[in-house]
Amino acid sequence: MTPTRKPFLPFALPDIGEEEIAGVVETLRSGWLTTGPKTQEFERRFAAFIGDGLEAVAVNSATAGLHLALEAAGIGSGDEVITTTNTFTATAEVVRYLGAHPVLVDIDPATLNLDIGAVERAVTPRTKAILPVHFGGLACDMTRLLDIARRRGLRVVEDAAHALPATHEGALIGTLASDATVFSFYATKTITTGEGGMVVTRDAALARRCRVMRLHGIDRNVFNRYVSSESPWYYEVLAPGFKYNMTDIAAAIGMPQLARARDFHRRRCELAARYDAALAGLPLELPPRGRDDAHAWHLYVIRLRSEAGIERNAFIARMAELGVGCSVHFIPLHLQPYWRDTYRLRAEDFPAATASFQRSVSLPIYTRMSDEDQDRVVAAIRRLLGGA
Repeated sequence: MTPTRKPFLPFALPDIGEEEIAGVVETLRSGWLTTGPKTQEFERRFAAFIGDGLEAVAVNSATAGLHLALEAAGIGSGDEVITTTNTFTATAEVVRYLGAHPVLVDIDPATLNLDIGAVERAVTPRTKAILPVHFGGLACDMTRLLDIARRRGLRVVEDAAHALPATHEGALIGTLASDATVFSFYATKTITTGEGGMVVTRDAALARRCRVMRLHGIDRNVFNRYVSSESPWYYEVLAPGFKYNMTDIAAAIGMPQLARARDFHRRRCELAARYDAALAGLPLELPPRGRDDAHAWHLYVIRLRSEAGIERNAFIARMAELGVGCSVHFIPLHLQPYWRDTYRLRAEDFPAATASFQRSVSLPIYTRMSDEDQDRVVAAIRRLLGGA
């Protein structure tokens, strides 16, 4: 009798429960689908979750949030913004939206985050901001980055797409002395709204500018225009804004997700610890954990050693044949045609990121993953790398 083949184990799956489904159904029945009471409530709850008196501005993606935050921080044509090459293109493209220029720096191979020394060396008279990315959910060394920013008079906007609820030196990402922090709620992230994001800031003027610009530069809350009895038809356009508002449908998913964020984080930490134990002794490098182990574990990235005897692309292909989906985070920006050619970037100028990319594999890690699922991943890796 032929054994039943187990279903393919995907790289990531969202963890959606009955409360999220009920929230969406309630929203659909309410008659209010776009930005409205649920979005406002989600903003309030997210601000309370982050704490420290921060304001939260809901948007339709973290990309939109980064664009809004940089625009509100005064980044404009000809300015330079320093960021990492080891990121998704959205981090750099929002800088170009504003006519500014991303200045890419190499990574620290120990953390996979941007190299702090390289940041300092990249500062020029045209530099206006630093845009750190907390890769995989491990916080950058924000103490040193904020010190550079303070000494050089630079703005700091954190790309925290991977980093809910990571901490740095005991402080939750989002509560540091940056100008703004932007979180992602994409389907694969630590909590999801399908598509969505949140800008968090303690700067009231920056938050106000983000709110105006997220919906066509209109001077008043659109939801309040439709529920207020005071001249609801009247509004003023203060600037050529954007269409970046979050919908109530998305917020209805986000609120129960946020309520489960701590439980999600505990499970991701358990899965990371299980991987660490099960993969120890194999010819690969395990992910960095950081000084306080306060990692969000959005990603679990291994790096194959030369003695593994298998090239990265072949490893991923063989894992797929064994029924396990893997990925790569990221193809560094300096290797992408647009960024490479526009800014004449060379791989040899980013030796750490180039070397890491060639050996990196992102393993499945998500809260719907069972121990049995994870054991399948480990068994496949051991089969390929010759482990017992």
